[in-house]
Amino acid sequence: MTSREGTTLVVVDVQNDFCAGPTALARYRGDPATLDAVTTNVARAVDLAREHGTEVVFVRFVGDVAHQGPSWRQRDAALGKKPKCLDGSWGAEFHKVSPAPGERVFTKRACFDAFLSDGFEQHLVRRGTGHLVFAGLYTDVCVDSTARTAFQKGFHVTVLTDCTTSLHLPDDEVLRFMSLVYGARCTTHEQPASWSRLT
Repeated sequence: MTSREGTTLVVVDVQNDFCAGPTALARYRGDPATLDAVTTNVARAVDLAREHGTEVVFVRFVGDVAHQGPSWRQRDAALGKKPKCLDGSWGAEFHKVSPAPGERVFTKRACFDAFLSDGFEQHLVRRGTGHLVFAGLYTDVCVDSTARTAFQKGFHVTVLTDCTTSLHLPDDEVLRFMSLVYGARCTTHEQPASWSRLT
């Protein structure tokens, strides 16, 4: 496929330190049941994408100090933040989802934007992908950062609203911003006909 007509479901940072356990629950200010529902919906969206022949890629975060830039380290020191999703730890493992054989995994090393991970953009270009569907965490951090770059690089953007939640800002404000600024389509995972291909 050489034209950019393909669709890829991008599963962002669905990892234990963001979804479950003491690290996630200490940071997330909303109802823990929301995180549980979101991650359950992400797993369902992955299944639906596979059923519809839509490519699924996984993006994971590792936050080891060795990967952090000076501004990241300074921020963490000022705010008393501890590194999350340490490489090889339980916190870095996927939560409720796992790549199937042949599905690609891209690693962000102490950064928000999946386009900064090795090979992510090149893979999408090779696949002829023109439409990215986002599911994962968090809407106002890594999902937004990646969607922003995607839009600027010419990709169409869809956000599965029941497969994400925000960490710092109200969900509806972030989604409205993404719709207005990136032209993002917002739908739910239960409507795969509306997101599993570019229409």
